[in-house]
Amino acid sequence: MTPVRLARDSDLPGFLALAAEVEHWFGPMVDDPGFTEAVERSIGRGTALVARAASGDLLGALLFGGNPPVHKVHWLVVTERARGGGVGRALLADAIARFVRPPATIEVVTFGPDHPGAAPSGARAFYETLAFTPSEPTDPGPEGGSRQVYRRVLT
Repeated sequence: MTPVRLARDSDLPGFLALAAEVEHWFGPMVDDPGFTEAVERSIGRGTALVARAASGDLLGALLFGGNPPVHKVHWLVVTERARGGGVGRALLADAIARFVRPPATIEVVTFGPDHPGAAPSGARAFYETLAFTPSEPTDPGPEGGSRQVYRRVLT
């Protein structure tokens, strides 16, 4: 199992490296001060998680939030070379164990079914394997692509 821990200030470059890998799907993040500020705020609040390889390389990261009983996965990215290896599952499981007390709902906004990144990213399939269900469409992403809310209810 991939070890997960709370993110530290020193993890910010790793967050930016992960963001650079997915900007073609999500729009600009690396040079967006708002993204950097969101990561720094989450780290400061203790709601940012990272998964690192034994080598120290960042494999994935997650920004979590919301107001109980509704929690939100604000951002979850796994480096391309580690996708399908349980990193995203480990990050989400740690977030649920750490931050969620049932009964609760967890929401995430991911690609809409017609988004060019929907299949290659594996995001929709990933959430569906973890008992999230597709819900209503929501506002397009900054790059103009469709988005959809996924929910998981914990009882």
